[in-house]
Amino acid sequence: MSLLRPSIAGRLLRAGAPSALRPVPGSTRFNTYTAVGTPLTTSDNTQSSALSKEEVKKSMTRHNQPDYTAEVDQASSTFSPIPKRVMNGSEEGDTLPAAVLSGAPIDLEARTVRIYKEAKPATQSGDWHSHHWRMDWDILEKGHRWENPLIGWQSSADFMQGTHISFKSKEDAIRFAEKQGYEYFVQEPNERKFVPKAYANNFLYSPTKLKHIRTK
Repeated sequence: MSLLRPSIAGRLLRAGAPSALRPVPGSTRFNTYTAVGTPLTTSDNTQSSALSKEEVKKSMTRHNQPDYTAEVDQASSTFSPIPKRVMNGSEEGDTLPAAVLSGAPIDLEARTVRIYKEAKPATQSGDWHSHHWRMDWDILEKGHRWENPLIGWQSSADFMQGTHISFKSKEDAIRFAEKQGYEYFVQEPNERKFVPKAYANNFLYSPTKLKHIRTK
């Protein structure tokens, strides 16, 4: 310390003094500040205003926070399907829908299913899948589908999109849809017509004008 100048040594001694021994004004002793400098607690010299709960809710900014005080909306929003009929046992017909007692969500009761027969693939694979009738759920639009920002694929929040059920006949699929209370439509398959062909038919005699086919 003898090698330092007296003025520098005095500044170092004042800076190295304990914080408890420094004089602190009484008004700022019990104040709390953030890193930015905004006071969190009010001191004695500031006027504290009591805010009601409604004013506090209005002052709070909600960006992506869920609103836990919102009322439960039973399939009446623009992102959920609305059932065409109420499954409470008062439906017409001899079949009582299983949705009355199954406890299934109302979003599932309002879905429309498609009953169709799968077509044979264009490759040389077998046609086993084209022998059965299949039932799948119609695609939901609006908020249930969006574009994946990473790869660009189509993403979906529909939990029934990749689900399908196979039946031996069309009547079994219709009976199952009516039993569950689903709205359904039947998509009939396109039947292919096979015309018998033979290479020898090119040389058959016909009394009409001679046929001349150019190949070049």
